[in-house]
Amino acid sequence: QVQLVESGGGLVQPGGSLRLSCAASGTIASINFMAWYREAPGKQRELVARIFSDSKTNYADSVKGRFTISRDNAKNTVYLQMNNLKPEDTAVYYCNANLRLDGLGGPSTPRNYWGQGTQVTVSS
Repeated sequence: QVQLVESGGGLVQPGGSLRLSCAASGTIASINFMAWYREAPGKQRELVARIFSDSKTNYADSVKGRFTISRDNAKNTVYLQMNNLKPEDTAVYYCNANLRLDGLGGPSTPRNYWGQGTQVTVSS
């Protein structure tokens, strides 16, 4: 069993900054990647940023240059630093992790896990 605990969402004015955190807990053998998705009302869920075990990163074009994803391996935690926020960034942000669980016979097959979501609202 894996739990992803998110924090850092809230209300911020346009041009402001916010930092999201997500900590993964459980009998984790290895993490292939951690990522942030977002979902706005009436819109599809979209990938915002992803960071792999080799530190390779991907960003949505709409956030490139404004958002930065990073990780703390010792804490199994991923962060999303969001700068110069715009009203169109308003959404529920979800943490995602692809990982293997530990076990007596070795690591499990990798699978995806999701956080509960945190609301980010950008408004004056």
